[in-house]
Order: sequence, then C-alpha cells, then structure tokens
Amino acid sequence: MYTLLMRILAALAMAAALVACSPSEDSGDSDEAGSGRAEQAEPDGTGAQPESGSGESDGLTAEPPPTSWGPTGEEVLRAREAVSRMSLEEKAGQVIVARYTGTSAPVDLVSTYHLGGVIVMSENVTTVEAVRRSNQALQAADDREWPLFIGVDQEGGLVDRLESPITPFPSLMTYGAAGRRDLAREAARASGTELRAAGFTVVFAPDADVTIGPGDPTIGSRSAGSDPDRVSAVVTAAVRGYRESGIAPVVKHFPGHGSVTTDSHLGLPVQGASLPQLRRRDLEPFAAAIETRAPAAMIGHLAVRTLDDDTPATLSRPVVTGLLRDRLGFDGLTITDSMEMGAIIEGYGTGAAAVRALQAGNDVVLMPADTAAAHGAIVDAVQDGRLSERRLDEAAARVVALMLHGGARDDTPRPGTIGSHGPVSYRASKAAVTVVEGPCSGRLVGKSVVVSGDPAVVPRFKASAAAAGLSTSGGTSVVLLGYGAKRAEGDVVVTTDAPYALGDSDAPVKIATYGDTPGAMRALVDVLIGKARAPGRLPVPVDGVSRRGC
Repeated sequence: MYTLLMRILAALAMAAALVACSPSEDSGDSDEAGSGRAEQAEPDGTGAQPESGSGESDGLTAEPPPTSWGPTGEEVLRAREAVSRMSLEEKAGQVIVARYTGTSAPVDLVSTYHLGGVIVMSENVTTVEAVRRSNQALQAADDREWPLFIGVDQEGGLVDRLESPITPFPSLMTYGAAGRRDLAREAARASGTELRAAGFTVVFAPDADVTIGPGDPTIGSRSAGSDPDRVSAVVTAAVRGYRESGIAPVVKHFPGHGSVTTDSHLGLPVQGASLPQLRRRDLEPFAAAIETRAPAAMIGHLAVRTLDDDTPATLSRPVVTGLLRDRLGFDGLTITDSMEMGAIIEGYGTGAAAVRALQAGNDVVLMPADTAAAHGAIVDAVQDGRLSERRLDEAAARVVALMLHGGARDDTPRPGTIGSHGPVSYRASKAAVTVVEGPCSGRLVGKSVVVSGDPAVVPRFKASAAAAGLSTSGGTSVVLLGYGAKRAEGDVVVTTDAPYALGDSDAPVKIATYGDTPGAMRALVDVLIGKARAPGRLPVPVDGVSRRGC
C-alpha cells in the first residue's frame, strides 16, 4: 500500500504542474501546436516507446515489449501495422464505440463508419439468446482480423442490461460487506464467462469509485464501499476474475465519481477535493487496478478543479494524460463515459467533444449522440491539424491490440454456460448479509411471514421462502426496501440496495442484503429462519444503526 500511496502522491504533484503547461481549450492537439513536450513523452502506439536512435518516427517497425495491460508484444506490433494500413476514415471509426437502435445486428452502422465496435443497451435486448445471435452475426459480417469491441454494462446489482437466463449477481457493495476478495474474483470470473458465451468482448465493470455515502447520487451500491483499501481489494480481485474469464474489464469512473454530489447524466459534477484528499480516497483503487494489469479504464464526466478548473475529466489532458497516463503509469485503453450524457452534450456538442476527448488522451469515444457527426469531426480535425494523426494512430492501435489479445483465446464458452452460475451468486450474497439490529443468531421470524415492499423483489422472496418451508400467508411482517426507498416500518426491515434507509427505521430487526437476486433472497431467508448466521458488516457508515454487523 505504501508503494501505491507514493505513486499517487507523485502523480498528483506532477499532474498539478501539468495544468500550467497544458494546451488551452482552443489550442488544438499539443503535437501539432509546436510545444515539443508531447514529442518527448507521447507513446508511439500502445504503450511502447520508440527505440532510442532508431530513426523511426512512426514506431511501426520496431517490435515493442509486452504491455503492462494485457496484449503481447506481437499483438501490439500487429495492431500498429494494421493501423498503418488504414485510411483516415477507418482510423476515425476504429476509435468510436457506438450505441445503436433496434434489436438486429447493426452491421450497416459498423460498416459505414468503420466502427471499433458497439455497446449493447437494454433497448437492444429482447432475450439473451437473441443478443447472442446478434453479436455472433455482427462478428461474422466483419472481415477484420480481430474481434469487434462489443461491450455491455453488466456490473451486477442495479446496472445490468441482460436478464434471465443469464445469472444475476448482486451489487459490488456485496463483496465489500463480505470482506471476501476470493468471492469477488469468483463472481467476476463467472459473470465474464457467461458474457463471453453471449458474444461480448468487453464488460464495463468494475466500479473503482469510493462512495461518500448518501450524498453520492450516482454510484451508491455500485461501489464496494467507503474505505479505499476495501474498495481496492474488491476491485483488484474483480479485475483478475474478469481477465481469467477472457473478457476485458473496464475500471470506472476515473478519477472517482463516488465523492461528487451531482449526477453526470444530468449535469457536470465538480470535484473540489484537495490533492491530498484525492490521494487518500479516490485514486487508490485505480492505482491498485493498474498494478493488477487492468486493461482499460473509463474516464468520468466530472471536473477536477485542482487540475483543470471546470473542464470535464473526459476532455481534460491534465487528467487523462497528465494524471492517469504519465504519472499513474497507465498504458492501457482509455474510454470516455457515454458522450451523450448531460455533462458533455449540453456544453460541448457531439463533434467537438469527440475531438477534445481524443486530444485529452482518450482512445475510445463511447456512445456519441450522433455517430456520423463524431466520425466526421475526427476526420476533419486530423485534416486541418487540430488533432494529430499520430494521436489517432495511437488510440486506434490500442483498440486493435486489446481485441487481438482477447481474440487469441480459443476457449469461447458454449451457450449452455449462460445461467449456470447461480450457486456462485448465492455464495456471494450469503457471505454479505448484514444484521445491524436484532439477534445475531437463531430464528428472526415466526413460522409464517407477510412480505411487502419492492414489487419486483417480493415474488423472489416468496419463491425462496416457499423453497425453505417458510409460509408467506401472514405473521411477522418483512418489508423489502429497494433502490431509492426511504423510511419503512415492520417487524423486519431489509434494504436490498444501499443500506442507508435502515437508519430511518425503528424496526426491531434491520438487515442489509446489497442485492435482490434470487441468490440474495435465498441468503436472506436462510438468516431469517436461523439456518445461517449473517457474517457481513456494513461497508459504509449508516447513521441511526446500533452496529455495523454481528
């Protein structure tokens, strides 16, 4: 941990210094602005520096060393050579991962704009099998020598795009409550395996954000907790698990979204913390993830005032290049958060924001509001000198290298793998159930209960109760509080998302599960009937509770 802290201290000091020499918003790309600085420090393609005295300005012939983020030296070389053969229009498309409409494979969209890939959202999903076939058709229709970037937000908990039969996993806060990095790793490996079986190459998880508690409107239970060491342990374990499954994880949302109080979907959050505060809290999990060879990082839409005034981090060279790359030493793929979110689209527009994101040091422009406008703006910016072609080559080569690396595996899981990891999800929830009020052992309810609360969760509870022989025809009242729920009263009050509402209840028994999956409800019933103890402990402070766990 000392090594990480020292790296972060140095990173922050140097990033602050970078602000003074960073190009202004309208100065264009620093390579083309004649600063000289970028020519000394900028990597040539995918994290490898040109050989000294080689005379090679493009870095395309010197074989690079293996990367610290996944791809081998051979894969990096192949990626750089592939990019060198691309037209400008192809390069511009390679750095865009677009949203699409409908439920059919977006073959024409990918072909027209030469896209690096697409992201699958809930609107694109009818069934998991349909998505699998769409992803398969999309890959088959493309003739490039590496897989397409096909990504999905499948974090577990609140943020899941795919439903049954794919195994649902509880929120990341589950593993913070359990204090079990082995379970975080096992769950990530299981989830990644199923996602690969469904045709995905990238998962936008895990969240490396450290939450500040109820004042955090965006992250909540998506974070492992409020302690940076605990979050670091969970995040690094999850990164390892995903990588073992063969899917590329994306740690997010750099430099930390859990400590700001504005939702970036709606506006621009401002991070006003001092550099020492950022060091102690927000940056530690990202530094740990880099040490664990995380292949990709997502940049959040929040302004880090101590580094770049009110510029979103996504568009900030001092944050992306100065802090993450130059000082924290991250050579992997950098990806913007969705570029159609309020923090970006209202202040910058589609095309200009895409160009600025690349100038800042991002490699992938994710979900531009208008794919055609973003693609055209990137081409125009290279042609008129605002964005150097070298910077575009670097970004495109990282995308290709990571996809080559994933495509090198020949162990694609069979479709039958999908939905096969329910026991893993159950074990995670079983280790996390937390009793903050009431007995720590023995039966907590009578022979029959009446359950109310979140209408989406009540049926799952009833199914688990029936399987355990617990009647739901009346008796002890059990209230299930889901996302956003406030005060509620009953004999037993249970939060199935973040646990903050427990502090507002006067119930004699208060329990947190951090998930509403079938596995979480089974684990809850086990505790209620005295079959299992509740080993979890609150990973965040909750005002109004008597203890953090049993």
